[in-house]
Amino acid sequence: MDFHQLIFMAIVLSLGALVFLWAYYSIRLKRFEPTSSQDRVFRCKKCANLYTDDGDVDLSRCPACGDYNAPFHF
Repeated sequence: MDFHQLIFMAIVLSLGALVFLWAYYSIRLKRFEPTSSQDRVFRCKKCANLYTDDGDVDLSRCPACGDYNAPFHF
């Protein structure tokens, strides 16, 4: 092998190592990201309290005053 081939191999191996490390840490980071919640946001019409409840609930009872409310849409 001459000098130019050695330099080329060093560059290719370095770039390959960088791509491998980037992919490894990208996959590793995704494991620790918080997952999105399926909860819905509700706002009480009576006391203006904001709270969350399960996603499958159409009417939710306010924890502050007990009034039933529909989901709040942003």
